[in-house]
Amino acid sequence: MTADLLPGADGAARRAAVCGKPIGHSLSPVIHRAGFAAAGLTDWSYDAIECAEADLPALVAGLGPEWAGLSLTMPLKEAALALSTSATAVAQATGAANTLIRRADGWHADNTDVSGMVRVLRDAGVGTAPTVTVLGGGGTARAALAAAAQLGATTVSVVTRRPEAVAELAPAAAALGVTLAGVAWTAAPSACDADVVISTVPKGVADPLAPAIAWRGGTVLFDALYDPWPTPLAASAVASGLPVVSGLDLLLAQGLGQFEQFTGVRPAPEPAMRAALLAAAAQR
Repeated sequence: MTADLLPGADGAARRAAVCGKPIGHSLSPVIHRAGFAAAGLTDWSYDAIECAEADLPALVAGLGPEWAGLSLTMPLKEAALALSTSATAVAQATGAANTLIRRADGWHADNTDVSGMVRVLRDAGVGTAPTVTVLGGGGTARAALAAAAQLGATTVSVVTRRPEAVAELAPAAAALGVTLAGVAWTAAPSACDADVVISTVPKGVADPLAPAIAWRGGTVLFDALYDPWPTPLAASAVASGLPVVSGLDLLLAQGLGQFEQFTGVRPAPEPAMRAALLAAAAQR
């Protein structure tokens, strides 16, 4: 991104927000406000806006020039991509955007869930071209496929409760250049014999799997949940001495990427943002 496209490069106050429905639970304001303070952006603000999918076009159209960008959470990620005038290759491949950045020619879409996932997995020790198993077949699974591709995986095992969910992921996999290996949910425990296991399923769905998994040394588990924590899946991996990454880790990592694009501040002030997030999460 060139300097003339950096939001806030003129030092003027800017606004940003996270949008979704429901939105009251979001910790994104905590992360970004701490970042603004640490970076000395005292005139910047970050809010939470409750917005249904049908209302997003009008909301975006009504944003004034002071708006640097938006963070998007459920159920707005696909709708946000559709509203963009340009998009990163990863947002296009996954069919979802969690970030809209104000540019001179409109709104630029990105999916920092993917770069965030890569970051936390690398930090946990994942090497190049790992074997990857993804539990689940929804939107977060598409981000997981993109992260696997960026890590160098060529084939990803996808474990789903609905057989047709694998076919639904096929367009994203093709765009990302990875081959899908569909696995029945009943075979999930054996499918967790991989370098990386990424669980994208809703709260409680993976709980019954935990006692049946014989974790092998070297596996890294990423569980996209963080409340409550640890999940039974995460607890079983920790008990086996494995590194575990949580949805809270991803929330921070994807937020760092958004912050840098909103503000042009690189690198984002991670220590302050992490401390604020952990403090807020501990109070819930």
